[in-house]
Amino acid sequence: MKKRQLLITYLVTIILIYGLWYVLSLLLGSNLLPDPFVVLRQGVLELDKAPFWSHVGLSLYRILAGLFFGFILAVPIGLFLGSNERFDRLFAPLIYLGYPIPKIVLMPIIFVLFGLGDMGKIVLITMIIFFQLLITTRDSARKISKEVIYSLQSLGGNRWHFYRHVVWPISLPGIFTSLRIGTGTAVAVLFFVESIATRKGLGFYIIDAWGRADYSTMFVGIIALSCIGIILYEVFDLLERKLCKWKNI
Repeated sequence: MKKRQLLITYLVTIILIYGLWYVLSLLLGSNLLPDPFVVLRQGVLELDKAPFWSHVGLSLYRILAGLFFGFILAVPIGLFLGSNERFDRLFAPLIYLGYPIPKIVLMPIIFVLFGLGDMGKIVLITMIIFFQLLITTRDSARKISKEVIYSLQSLGGNRWHFYRHVVWPISLPGIFTSLRIGTGTAVAVLFFVESIATRKGLGFYIIDAWGRADYSTMFVGIIALSCIGIILYEVFDLLERKLCKWKNI
């Protein structure tokens, strides 16, 4: 039932967006905002072109790599700091200092250190995801009450049992929430970095079409990049529902 409602919601939203888009294109009467059906036809043409899928695949690779490395670095550290008050106090100043800094301003430094290729772009996305996941995971792990810890110890639980059966399950919903939020940020950053000193990726695809005043192709790229963000968001939402069924108990 929920899946059906979600599908209906998406369909209604798409219809409303296309309807508003069509009306605006008629009112403006300009090539700057092409008819959505023209964009749809252009999209069908682009789907048959290998270069388009090359741009999509490379952008998807960069986002997934950034999310993956951000996850495997931030989650273990966040779980450890959240369950160890002494180390948390030690590293808290570094976290509070690093988190507010807009990571995008570090792009020139990252590109100098890691180059203009995939590595530099992935490192930048990883940094942004890392701090979001780290703070969310740490704060989730800190919510564990002393009574729960004492109960586990009284049952003979060791450190591994504590992380496996207490810290990890409690932190998991917060981790998925952070991943969903981070996905939107990663897509935005990806567009920015792919529009600079590169000829591959949807960011370049969009900027290149814009520079050639090929606005229908530009909107195809925008829709493709948006679809990547939406799909990843829904994947994380689905994983949360599957892995955190206890939330609804």
